[in-house]
Amino acid sequence: MTGTDTTQIFKDAEADRGYRIKWWASRSAIYGALILWAVICLFPIYWTATTSFKMAPDVMKGNMVPYVDFAPKWKGWESIGLSPKTIGQESTVRAEFLKRFWNSAIVSLTSSALAVALGSLAAYGLSRFSYRFGFMKNSDISFFFLSQLILPPVVLALPFLVLYRELALHDTRIGLILLYTLSVLPIVIWIMKDQFATIPTELEEAALVDGLSIWGAFLTIILPIALPGMVAAFILSLVLTWNEYFFAALLTSTHANTLPVMVASQTGSQGISWWSMAALSFAAILPLIVIGVALERYIIKGMAAGAVK
Repeated sequence: MTGTDTTQIFKDAEADRGYRIKWWASRSAIYGALILWAVICLFPIYWTATTSFKMAPDVMKGNMVPYVDFAPKWKGWESIGLSPKTIGQESTVRAEFLKRFWNSAIVSLTSSALAVALGSLAAYGLSRFSYRFGFMKNSDISFFFLSQLILPPVVLALPFLVLYRELALHDTRIGLILLYTLSVLPIVIWIMKDQFATIPTELEEAALVDGLSIWGAFLTIILPIALPGMVAAFILSLVLTWNEYFFAALLTSTHANTLPVMVASQTGSQGISWWSMAALSFAAILPLIVIGVALERYIIKGMAAGAVK
C-alpha cells in the first residue's frame, strides 16, 4: 500500500466520522426540539392532574412534583364523589357530574356525527359538481361556509336566546345538538372538500361504467377512501363541541347543562376551588385523550392525505 492510498483512507475515515457527527447532531437537535414541544403541550394536562391532588396551600405555592413538593390528597376527587373513599357511597355531586357528563357526551357525539354526515355530502357535491346560486359559484359557496367561522358567537346570543324560547328548545339537548351541528359544519365542509379533491374522479367514472349509480359510487368507493379525513373531521368537531361553553351557559339552566358549565361554576364565597375544578377538568378531558389515542392512525392518515391544513 502506497503512502497516497494510506492518506486517502485517512481522509475517507475523517469524512465519514464528520458525516456521522453531523448526522447525530442534527438528529439530537430534531428530537430535542420534539421532546421540548411535547413537554410544553403535555404540561397543562400534567398540571391539571396534579392540582386535583393538592391542598389549598400547595396550589397557592405552586408546588409541582408529587411526593417531592407536596403529599398528594384526594381532596379534589372527594369533592365530586370520585375518590376511593366516596366512590361506593351516595353522592349528590357525583350524580350531578354524571348527568353533566352524559349531557356533554350525547350532545357532542350526536352533533359531530350529524355535522360529518351533512358536511361530507355538501363537500362531495362542491368538489364534484358545478353549482350556481344567483351570483355565487362553487368557490363563493365554499367561502360562504368558511366565512361563518368569522362571526363572533356573542352576535348570535340574543337571536338564539329569543328563538329557542319561542320554539321551546331552551335547556334541551336537542337545542344544543342543532346549534353545535351548525357551528362545526363549516369546518367539516372545509376539511372534507380538500379530502374529496385528492380522490381521482376516474374511480367514480369506472364505478358508473360498471353499473353503479352516483350514490352507489359515493357510498362504496369514495367513502371508504375518505374515511381517515372523516375521522379527523369528527374528532375536531368532537373537541370543539365538547369544550364549548358560551352557548351551553346561555341556552341551558338545569336539565341540559354540560361539563364546561359545571367546571366554570367551581367558585364560591371562599374563592375558586382549584382542586375541584382540576378534578372536573381532568375527568372531562380524559375521554378526549382516550378517543384521540384510539383513533390516532386515522388522524395521521387524514392529515397525510391533505384533509387538515
